[in-house]
Amino acid sequence: MSFHPAFDGLRLPVIASPMFIISTPELVIAQCKAGVVGSFPALNAREAKGEPPLLETWLRQITEELDAYNQANPDNPAAPFAINQIVHRSNDRIERDVEIAAKWKVPIWITSMGAREDVFEAAHSVDALVLHDVINNKFAHKAIDKGADGLIAVCAGAGGHAGGQSPFALIQEIRSWFDGPLALSGAIATGGSVLAAQAMGADLAYIGSAFIATQEANAVNDFKQMIVDCGADDVVLTDHFSGVNANYLKPSIARQGLDPDNLPTEKNQMNLTSENSSPKVWRDIWGSGQGIGAVDAVVSTGDLVARLEREYADAKQRLTDLT
Repeated sequence: MSFHPAFDGLRLPVIASPMFIISTPELVIAQCKAGVVGSFPALNAREAKGEPPLLETWLRQITEELDAYNQANPDNPAAPFAINQIVHRSNDRIERDVEIAAKWKVPIWITSMGAREDVFEAAHSVDALVLHDVINNKFAHKAIDKGADGLIAVCAGAGGHAGGQSPFALIQEIRSWFDGPLALSGAIATGGSVLAAQAMGADLAYIGSAFIATQEANAVNDFKQMIVDCGADDVVLTDHFSGVNANYLKPSIARQGLDPDNLPTEKNQMNLTSENSSPKVWRDIWGSGQGIGAVDAVVSTGDLVARLEREYADAKQRLTDLT
């Protein structure tokens, strides 16, 4: 990749999205070694009260293992990794986690649920690249005005907290005024979709749900198998569970005794740090994007990226044959 030095060395123009609970060092390291940006939410690193910050341990593990890999493979280095900072009033760890990420000089920061100038400044103080995720053009302008370097357009069909706009509409509007790094999120699970994201103006594809069905993902086997067994018709968009629109797997909702097609009208309030809600969102109610119809087996992260790479090359060849 040549549009920004932070992405030099990628085998594919892909960021593996940070997934709550799912993304841990084992998955991130495997993604980076496979040649795509691996990422995780800082909030995934949870320690018991009174214990040292687990985030520090995770960043040491990721940094040291990738450094060792790069020294052993100078001609085929790992891709960089990213940390996701949730900038939301319920996150009472944000200041601590920002300080730790800066200490370890994490190269790419992904910010969500609010654009904060102090977080952007902390990232820039260690020469990190900041990508902020947005669901519309208004939020995109705000993020860039406050100091973000790039954007992640979260469009219809994305797993977890999703936007409602077509990628054709949102990418077009952002590209009318912004020429910096831009990733596209929303139902991307094939190499052809990665190429399509680039064709419409994005630099990178942002892929999450397909990585749930990998051996390294921190998901229970039932969740992984549900990703394999389900398709777009098995995904429901609702704001019931967190107060914010998100895509979830219908069978996981039904397992909690609820009708996914007739959910109660009252909404739960978002709380990203509490474990006290019942059923627990993300742990019991499983998020997923609409692209999972392309996932037909639980495989290693390396095998998944290799499939995407083959499909990406095949899609390029098909376009060449058409011209």
